[in-house]
Amino acid sequence: MLVVGGGINGAGIARDLAGRGFSVVLAEASDFAAHTSSSSTKLIHGGLRYLEYYEFSLVRKALQEREVLLRSAPHIMWPLRFVMPHDAAMRPAWMIRIGLFLYDHLARREVLPGSTGVNLRQSPLGQPLKAQYSRGFVYSDGWVDDARLVLLNAMDARDKGASLHTRTTVVAARRHADHWIATLRGPQGEWRVRARALVNAAGPWAESFLREHAQAAGTEALATKSLRLVKGSHIVVKRVFQHDHAYIFQNPDKRIIFAIPYENEFTLIGTTDVELPADALAGFGKASINEQEIAYLCEQASRYFDKPVTPSDVLWTYAGVRPLLDDASGDPSAVTRDYLLETHAAGGAPLLSVWGGKITTFRKLAEDAADLVGDLLNERRPAWTEKAHLPGGDLSEWIGAPQRPDTDFERLLTALGQRHGWLPPALARRLARAYGGRVGRVLGGAEKLQDLGPEIAPGLHEAELRYLVREEWARSADDVLWRRSKLGLHYTEAQRAAVANWFQQLASDAPSSPSSPPFPPSFPDNNHMQRDRSWS
Repeated sequence: MLVVGGGINGAGIARDLAGRGFSVVLAEASDFAAHTSSSSTKLIHGGLRYLEYYEFSLVRKALQEREVLLRSAPHIMWPLRFVMPHDAAMRPAWMIRIGLFLYDHLARREVLPGSTGVNLRQSPLGQPLKAQYSRGFVYSDGWVDDARLVLLNAMDARDKGASLHTRTTVVAARRHADHWIATLRGPQGEWRVRARALVNAAGPWAESFLREHAQAAGTEALATKSLRLVKGSHIVVKRVFQHDHAYIFQNPDKRIIFAIPYENEFTLIGTTDVELPADALAGFGKASINEQEIAYLCEQASRYFDKPVTPSDVLWTYAGVRPLLDDASGDPSAVTRDYLLETHAAGGAPLLSVWGGKITTFRKLAEDAADLVGDLLNERRPAWTEKAHLPGGDLSEWIGAPQRPDTDFERLLTALGQRHGWLPPALARRLARAYGGRVGRVLGGAEKLQDLGPEIAPGLHEAELRYLVREEWARSADDVLWRRSKLGLHYTEAQRAAVANWFQQLASDAPSSPSSPPFPPSFPDNNHMQRDRSWS
């Protein structure tokens, strides 16, 4: 199977297929989660606002997935409570109560508590807000480190035998009667792959990939759907409130924004919905926020917070492009976030294209996609991911039998402190959050802090960097500072430069042969990689 795209859907599909025993090659033109999948609002949620658009099926599907995901990786996902201040001018209280009742009961909950009302004048949750907001509602959803979620899926796919290649583009894919021949171009040159089926999970580039790079055997058009590219932008400011709940704010334009505790010291505010032209991401370009979006987010947050949020408060921004299936909605906010899996089987080797989707439903999307691929090949193999852990999500080595995903992490942190009391508490917590049950692989045989090697930047030692290069495809400072972690947000320019210098030194120390990659392979089984390359 050849999977095109290393965002959350591509990585999830590669993992699912590999776990069913299929032989899988994945090509990602940039880094894992380099675009949309690291630029979300970082929520595992049903999508409360989608109830207004009668998207009951989508909301139910997403609600069902919340606790499945929380159990699979409790180190990078955890429950989060949301506060909705009531603004009678936006929506009447009875409508919100009905919506929250549905939200609580459309899917089974075992971990997440239900919704409740709150007197904001008597609760710490109301302290950051303007006095006019006297009542509100509190409900549950979840938080996720989105970029690490993609990495964990990629790692699990690799652990199950898949061959994954970053910085590698599929420059051509030719469909034949019973196979595809694809030309891949990456750091090690150009090679060809013969595959029984092709999965197009290129996200915002899914449509353009089919039109520009995939060739049918006959006259059949492979690109039959259209995407709407909708940019969602976020701002990060110094921490606006001290408690651990998030806020959901209703805006006069009927949209909503979130204000979420972020990286301990900050508040994340987003998102926008700005439609982009179809060619906005030509050449794998990155989306960026504009001044109007910054002003919008500051203005809407300031409608609720007692202390206004201004553009001068913004410390960092990011933007991603959602590849939404064009359903002819006039308002970008109303475009469905559900996904469609389209298959082409008649007249040639199978093709499956992924249109749309959201991060919360990625596992179900991947499961459905793997089912379809099996059907197309007359090799339906059983699904397996619903009860499975992602890498690092199995904490049993540290804490024994799991109890609840929302408390198991704290038990892991306690066990880590007992085994490695020399770790500074802040570093121990960060490593536990990032690597979960695999944190021992990062620490190796270290018995004191100095055993982790030089401290390249505050709290970032050479042992961790080498682990990220060896195990997680890290090839640049940006990979580490903004996707494998968010340390870049905490560091000064000089500290970020120190990490970049480390990577430059690593590259300069690598073998000079043109046939040798500048970094060690992402997995130790070189024979496995050679076996894949020999398919040409």
